[in-house]
Amino acid sequence: MNKTIEKMKKAGINSSMLSMIIMVVFIGFGEKMGERFLPLYIMSLGGTAVAVASLNTMDNLLSSLYSYPGGWVSDKIGYKKALIVFTIIALFGYLIVIFIPTWQSVLVGALFFIAWTAISLPAVMSMVSKTMPKNKRVKGITIHSFVRRIPMALGPIAGGALIGAFGEVTGMRVAFSVASVLALFSIVFVAKFMPEDKSIKPKSRGFRKTVKNLSGPLRVLLISDILIRFAEQIPYAFVVIWAVTLNGLTPIKFGVLTMIEMVTAMLIYIPVAYLADKYRKKPFILITFMFFTLFPLVLIFSKSFGMLVVAFIIRGMKEFGEPTRKALIMDLAPEKAKAGTFGAYYLVRDIFVSAAAFGAAFLWNISPQVNFAVAFGFGVIGCVVFAIYGKDFKLASSEKIKLES
Repeated sequence: MNKTIEKMKKAGINSSMLSMIIMVVFIGFGEKMGERFLPLYIMSLGGTAVAVASLNTMDNLLSSLYSYPGGWVSDKIGYKKALIVFTIIALFGYLIVIFIPTWQSVLVGALFFIAWTAISLPAVMSMVSKTMPKNKRVKGITIHSFVRRIPMALGPIAGGALIGAFGEVTGMRVAFSVASVLALFSIVFVAKFMPEDKSIKPKSRGFRKTVKNLSGPLRVLLISDILIRFAEQIPYAFVVIWAVTLNGLTPIKFGVLTMIEMVTAMLIYIPVAYLADKYRKKPFILITFMFFTLFPLVLIFSKSFGMLVVAFIIRGMKEFGEPTRKALIMDLAPEKAKAGTFGAYYLVRDIFVSAAAFGAAFLWNISPQVNFAVAFGFGVIGCVVFAIYGKDFKLASSEKIKLES
């Protein structure tokens, strides 16, 4: 046991990182059992394409609105207490879906559970910044990104199996019941094993001042990221309908596609993190943006399971430089307001993206192909903007130092 602990410490996995890993895996597994099939669940309860798009819009909008307060709370009370509070909020949302089986209750419950990742991410990034040396932050963020993909790979398969066994309505309620149990376990584990951390008093006096941190290289990254997320979110909620309803895949096969996507992402995380620490960062982020862009284009021609496998491998490759992008945000953020700045970045980004997510319903009603083609167009623009104006990781950091000196 002691040898195992020593190996974990050498790998950069301290007790805080281990507690975070357990929480992310357990909550993520419960969340992804149901979240990926919510569009099918809404339609099976009488909802429409607009209701499905509204759910995806809520996901993006709540992610934006929750990101900044999530970072502020983390800076104020510490990341440990923040993670526990955020998980209790998500648990309340699960209970609404379990006990009130209507499509409207899904939208109400989503107010509490669908943005858990967004509201907790600033706390996790703060924990990584506080507990990992600066030259190992990409590694720490990569560990978080890697373990997140474990439940994202396995959860949809379990959810698909439950739907296959109990039907879309009962199967989803069972999935959220399991999610509730796993959330409770995560709360107990973090409360017992994650060390206490000190809260800090952020220098920023308010949101407006925090947003001013999003300048220079961060602003270019933010604009590019917004356009790329248009490419991701316009088709996002309708991919499961495209695969299952329009092209005849079973829910379990769709779960397999999601597993392929996540396994692909996990396979590239470690080598890319190693290379990104040794070489220039901009190419890794740009390649990531290119894979985001390619997915909706390939999806147009993916009407068989084999072609969908190709599409989801491309979708998995979009995680190529995501840890590097997050590390860039954290490195450029002020030392005593990292969680707040990270949250502000996501708030601004996802407010814009939520509008695109809602408009996706109207594009879908024209035709799925129009939806995917428009998404591809936004991705191309985002890639061009970053390729021309985006700064390299090390160059951007050095410019920030000059501005502060």
